[in-house]
Amino acid sequence: MALPNAYSQYNNNKVMTASPAELTLMLYEGAIKFCNIAESAIDNNDIPKAHTNIIKVQRIIDYLRQTLDMKYAVAQDFENIYAYLSQRLVEANMRKDKEILTEVNGHLHSVRDNWKEVMKINKEKGTADGE
Repeated sequence: MALPNAYSQYNNNKVMTASPAELTLMLYEGAIKFCNIAESAIDNNDIPKAHTNIIKVQRIIDYLRQTLDMKYAVAQDFENIYAYLSQRLVEANMRKDKEILTEVNGHLHSVRDNWKEVMKINKEKGTADGE
């Protein structure tokens, strides 16, 4: 049973040493993962699993919304995106609608990819944590 413990320690260390930009990227990756699981659960008619994973995505989006620093103009753009995604996730969960989840997943991929690009640009400029 040492392997699961080692994996857990690795993940914990990865989170504890990540920059704020890297943590945000991890949250986007997690939201995409849980959205994928929810889509698959709907395909398999596993309603409880779909519900659980949609809720996980909602919680990540809620957390991202709570951590926005509204003193920056771009934060309002993110707030608008997150508010829209939250509303669509509620609709997807109420209806167990895979099409809505596919839409949300596409938006999550776009935001994640843009975030990665910003991190890359900031790294090239020599910015410490990509923000």
